[in-house]
Amino acid sequence: MFSGKTEELIRRVQRAVYGKQKVQVFKPRIDNRYDESAVVSHSQHKVMSTAIERAEEIFYRLAPDTQVVGIDEVQFFGSEVVAVVEALANKGLRVICAGLDQDYQGRPFEPMPQLMAVSEYVTKELAICVVCGNPANRSQRIVSSGERVVVGAAGAYEPRCRKCHVAEPAEGTPPQTLELFD
Repeated sequence: MFSGKTEELIRRVQRAVYGKQKVQVFKPRIDNRYDESAVVSHSQHKVMSTAIERAEEIFYRLAPDTQVVGIDEVQFFGSEVVAVVEALANKGLRVICAGLDQDYQGRPFEPMPQLMAVSEYVTKELAICVVCGNPANRSQRIVSSGERVVVGAAGAYEPRCRKCHVAEPAEGTPPQTLELFD
């Protein structure tokens, strides 16, 4: 959160547009924080997009002359997005994905590990920890919820470094015991 992932996606998409390439951008319908018909960064930069329920919808919404596909908040799609991205790339399209690689507990956020593994290029953006100012690679949930996914911008999450991140125990996880020896 707040590392500039969406900002970077928008920048890369806009560069492709400047290069006279046909671009289409998609986002999960669940992401309706700023605008239902655009991908919007926290700094309010935006690019028009198509909201979809499932990644497979890209296939029938894709224009035949599209050269570049952008997908924001890719972590909100199921594991099928990996096959969709691979199929698009195998057809010669450039695919740019942005999303979180960890959930609020610091666990891998599927399907990002698989997407990162099959990608030619991976850029990991880091935020700044709101507690200590160090580089932050975690999202600290600051609202109460038992759900793994809570869509929200400022007010629901804040960036934290490994040291300052406080992970909630996963449901069904036994309490941990710490023994100290003198």
